[in-house]
Amino acid sequence: MENAKLIKEQFEILVDTVASMQNQPSRKIEILDRELSGNKINGGKITNFSSVGILDESHHTTTLFVHDDGIIVENAQIQNITNSFNVQGDLTVAGKISAEKLHVNEISADVRLERTTPLEFKATKGSLTGKGIIWTGLDYTKQFVYKDPGLFFCTEDLELAKDRCIRIDNVPVLNRNKLGPTIVESNLQKLGVISELKTSGNVNIDNFIFYDGNNERLGIGTDAPNATISVKSFDHEFIIDNDVSKGFNIGAWSNASINIVTDNTPRIEITQSGKVFVKNHMVVEGKMSIGVKNFQEDVDITTNGPVRLQNKKFEVADDIPKTGNYIKGDIVWNSDPKPTGYVGWICIRNGAPGEWKAFGTIQP
Repeated sequence: MENAKLIKEQFEILVDTVASMQNQPSRKIEILDRELSGNKINGGKITNFSSVGILDESHHTTTLFVHDDGIIVENAQIQNITNSFNVQGDLTVAGKISAEKLHVNEISADVRLERTTPLEFKATKGSLTGKGIIWTGLDYTKQFVYKDPGLFFCTEDLELAKDRCIRIDNVPVLNRNKLGPTIVESNLQKLGVISELKTSGNVNIDNFIFYDGNNERLGIGTDAPNATISVKSFDHEFIIDNDVSKGFNIGAWSNASINIVTDNTPRIEITQSGKVFVKNHMVVEGKMSIGVKNFQEDVDITTNGPVRLQNKKFEVADDIPKTGNYIKGDIVWNSDPKPTGYVGWICIRNGAPGEWKAFGTIQP
């Protein structure tokens, strides 16, 4: 019993002591600088944490998670990344990327591409061949690429706006409806309708029509025309030429006759010797002079020599013929009629010059 009483008294003292300590304020534990080791901290939250390189200003949410595989952060504000780094997954950029140099193996984009410097393709193994732009995904690959030497290869048509043109040295050379003024040579082989065609120098049309710009001559069937306009066959040449002293010359340059044709029928023939044959009939509306340079306006026909009507010869002289062949019925008109003389003489028998009798007595 003694021991039980003693134990009871000791417990009562312990209870009174604990109660007394409970009513007393707790004593703060003073931790000196650099006295607390990291090994003494495990779990719990540390607020307003800061160190020489870290400042924690978060009040409500946890934004940084550290795992064995790395760190997880929802939003990061980084001023500079001074070393190389790798992105293993996808990278989404809501703003813009500014870079001194961008090297990629493949770009897949459906956005507007803005540049302030040219798009550069660098040569590999000393060549630019095959460098350029290609489009895939349809029936065949569309290309606009460089092709040595000094050419661009394009698989598609190029279409300009209707008011745009192609220029060389800032001079328009081709637009929607005309060639530029500097285009002076061409090997065009087929043209549509041409209006107001102007040429300068020699012209060759199908090796058949030739214009000699130096001599201002046009040749059809010949590249060496002998007149202003020449039409030549294998053996003959028809010309139209300007005779400064006499006007114009029309005819054959070679030894050939000239036919004037209507309805595919020769109507007038001029032989190489100068004879003129009128086929069918000839109608002269006006005066006619033969062998006379000056027209006689008071008569319809003027000749400077004998004429023959229905195989009868008529001529003018001051006496009967002394020479020449005449036939019966030929008449010589007296060129010097006088009173008591005769109007003329008529041949009454064929001969050279035949037999003649006077007729038409002139009154005294």
